[in-house]
Amino acid sequence: MLLILAAGCVCSAADAKPQQNKPEEYQVKAVYLYNFGRFVEWPLTAVKNDLFKICVLGNDPFGPILDTTLAGEVIENRKLVAMRIASTRDAAGCKVLFISSSEAAHLKEILKTVDKAAVLTVSDMPGFTNGGGMIQFVLQENKVRFEVNLTAAERSGLTLSSQLLKVATEIKKAPRSDDTNHD
Repeated sequence: MLLILAAGCVCSAADAKPQQNKPEEYQVKAVYLYNFGRFVEWPLTAVKNDLFKICVLGNDPFGPILDTTLAGEVIENRKLVAMRIASTRDAAGCKVLFISSSEAAHLKEILKTVDKAAVLTVSDMPGFTNGGGMIQFVLQENKVRFEVNLTAAERSGLTLSSQLLKVATEIKKAPRSDDTNHD
């Protein structure tokens, strides 16, 4: 249902006046963050607790929008909660990690730190998926869309549903460097 809501928000964001773009854009992105959590399967070894944490690392572009979007929602019988974190050390237990553009200078080390932690990494900074991030928000015709780096997600043990992949604008999948033919 919220995926339909996201689609509606995407359309309304396209019709918004420029001065209203930012709140609408991040409202759509907040709904997408929630929906990403619904369409990703984490490995059984992933950190389990009573909360489904969607974390923001760096400057928070969402403000109260993310908290409002997640209020009262549940995924995998766990209450959703938005958390703002100051470093990747605080990312343990996060299911979804939105990396703010303010962290661009540290992106490589951030991704290396969470690489095997079964955390879905998301950002709207340019080149995010090319740099090893999993999902990058992109604006196309004033609509919020996203592209996926499937290799990065699989390397972390995450399984993205085909429903999620169907709506991605681009799916990047590089051959694994450890894949060799042993015949």
